[in-house]
Amino acid sequence: MNALAHLVVPVASEADARATGAALRPYLDGVERVTAIHVIEKAGGAVDKAPLAKRREDAAEFLAVVESEIGDAVAVDTRTAFDTDVVDAVFAAAADAGATAVAFRPRGGSRIVRLLTGDTATGLVTDPEIPVIALPDPAEGE
Repeated sequence: MNALAHLVVPVASEADARATGAALRPYLDGVERVTAIHVIEKAGGAVDKAPLAKRREDAAEFLAVVESEIGDAVAVDTRTAFDTDVVDAVFAAAADAGATAVAFRPRGGSRIVRLLTGDTATGLVTDPEIPVIALPDPAEGE
């Protein structure tokens, strides 16, 4: 079985979806399916960041970008998840979809920002349930 046969790919924004698609494109040989996921973070009892309808609309736009970036090269499924923990939602989606790995593009930010906002990348690679692949930034190779 190919460990990269079915990837779950989280995206956080339109720009992230474009960058993730560009980072993933060179590695699609042998990949049969990509499930792109956008997690709408719930506030867990506090007021949410934006109206739910707007956040759903944004998620659909972000996921459509992934389809446009890599859909010509591989089958793409899209999902929107709702959770207070992005990492839990990504691995739950991976299990539900039968994915063989998670592929993500680490996002920038200072250590203090990551400390204050929570570092999703660290959560993804710390004790993962399935293999996790960190994609390089294609802009760094230029």
